[in-house]
Amino acid sequence: MTRKFAPATYPGLKGRAVLNTGGAKGIGYAMAQAFARHGAHLMLMDMDADALSAAAKNLRADYPGARIETYAGSVTDEADVEAACAACDGAFGRIDILLTNAGISMNRPSLDLTLDEWRRAIDVNLTGTFICAQAAARRMIAQKDGVILNTASMWGLASSPRRAAYCAAKAGVISLTETLADEWAPHGIRVNAICPGYIRTALTDELIGNGKLDLTAIEARTPMGRMGTPEEVAEMAVYLASDAAVFITGHAHLSDGGFLARTF
Repeated sequence: MTRKFAPATYPGLKGRAVLNTGGAKGIGYAMAQAFARHGAHLMLMDMDADALSAAAKNLRADYPGARIETYAGSVTDEADVEAACAACDGAFGRIDILLTNAGISMNRPSLDLTLDEWRRAIDVNLTGTFICAQAAARRMIAQKDGVILNTASMWGLASSPRRAAYCAAKAGVISLTETLADEWAPHGIRVNAICPGYIRTALTDELIGNGKLDLTAIEARTPMGRMGTPEEVAEMAVYLASDAAVFITGHAHLSDGGFLARTF
């Protein structure tokens, strides 16, 4: 018997202020939907202003009464991140939860990888995560409470050909998560990483379409026989952000359908 996805409910998330980077599309947007469903207030940050506007419009339509604000900017720009944090403060009075979903792929043979491509992958995926976590934590420390969820990847826990920059960046996100969890726990801040496997998003569809991902091979290699959905990853986020997970911090949580469990 194959069980269907069944989202849970976490009442304690109602009214919580969530800053969600990369929140206009893919896993980030699925997380926005999940937190809106729970009655959280959302500040969505994304580079794509048009996608950001569309995401906010759809969320307001799907969740009447939801408080949705947006900020168009880059997680690699300290001024943009500070402005997004200030906007979240201004709209909701605090930042309770930070979701660092902004990221890019980098699938290229290592001998062909340019230094600019390497730096771009590290800047967006790792440095951007640090900039956002630091800015949010400064506010969370003052309120002695907060949750930071960094979206890493299963490729932060394992290696993969043609993904040197991506694997290095996501491994860095996991190490950063562990360090910040240890350092900031005395201030009431929990920090965890979410590590998706192959998830069916517009980005993975594009990679499949241009031949950079082999869907048949992925499904055959995954014990559960399919790619995951953004909603399934988002469900992990609402759990880890909720009071049900108050003793969980400093860990990398896989959602990969068993992909890394299979060693052959």
